[in-house]
Amino acid sequence: MAFELPNDFRCPISLEIMSDPVIIQSGHTFDRVSIQRWIDSGNRTCPITKLPLSENPSLIPNHALRSLISNFAHVSPKQEDHSHSQSQSHSSISTLVSRSSSRESRLESLTRLVRLTKRDSSVRRKVTESGAVRAVLDCVDSVDRALQEKSLSLLLNLSLEDDNKVGLVADGVVRRIVAVLRVGSPDCKAVAATLLTSLAVVEVNKATIGSYPDAISALVSLLRHGNDRERKESATALYALCSFPDNRKRVVDCGSVGILVEAADSGMERAVEVLGLLVKCRGGREEMSRVSGFVEVLVNVLRNGSLKGIQYSLFILNCLCCCSREIVEEVKREGVVEICFGLEDNESEKVRRNATNLVHTLLGNPMEA
Repeated sequence: MAFELPNDFRCPISLEIMSDPVIIQSGHTFDRVSIQRWIDSGNRTCPITKLPLSENPSLIPNHALRSLISNFAHVSPKQEDHSHSQSQSHSSISTLVSRSSSRESRLESLTRLVRLTKRDSSVRRKVTESGAVRAVLDCVDSVDRALQEKSLSLLLNLSLEDDNKVGLVADGVVRRIVAVLRVGSPDCKAVAATLLTSLAVVEVNKATIGSYPDAISALVSLLRHGNDRERKESATALYALCSFPDNRKRVVDCGSVGILVEAADSGMERAVEVLGLLVKCRGGREEMSRVSGFVEVLVNVLRNGSLKGIQYSLFILNCLCCCSREIVEEVKREGVVEICFGLEDNESEKVRRNATNLVHTLLGNPMEA
């Protein structure tokens, strides 16, 4: 007997019934898979309220809601659907790992597993526990673009499980990703960059990926030459990697600063956020001070950008002004003091604090002669 489950059981992001509801600090509940994907993409605001989240948001299990959903499931036909999914995943895994399988059957199996792992955590665990990851990685190495794209999408879904992130890196996924970033199709390159972002959620992976030959330079190259989607995903991956301090110099050394400034000038907010991390290292500050028109780009963000863009621009300007009298004078000429005064009543506490700090630097000029 079919019936409608309460809307409160549905994830606000996927609109599907939640299998693992979790609460974020804004008080709203989401399915773990959906909100983790949101966070892994670099978002640090609540999808509903748009209020800022912490740098590493906590996901608190909503046991009460999960129990309610489970009780409803006992009187719904979901168990039959689950059994069907398990049966499909088992046959797809067997086809994928079999050396005698045709190209068409492997592609069909990958397509089915991508669909199943997108929503079902138990299927994601089943794929990794079965040892099928090696076969998926072999498909990433394939010159067949369809096989490559589906296998990357499957790896992205598998990486949603925290327990899988380190294991995938240990299995050699980074080498495959770097190769795809260099010579893959546009869609494959974008998925590969997104996969790096997901893997970089784990701190040890940030260090491993950052030290891998050509990983960062491949992302910087994609940022320079890619289409809009590729550039956005590469910037997001660089942002995730640069939260690890050792990676900032590596990103700067790849010639990223000028590329990021151009991207910021074209309206890419994520580029401003990456620059906000790079300015924390000496090499980053030195490179930024050499880019002609950089101050004007940041001032334009202060006038027209989002709250997050304004927050990072204020921070970058303050860091640069603390190191250079010339930049202090240039920033003053651009009318930044007046802009900061206008931000004193801003709704964002971080914007207010950064504006106050910048005014203090510009007017107090605490630097030694």
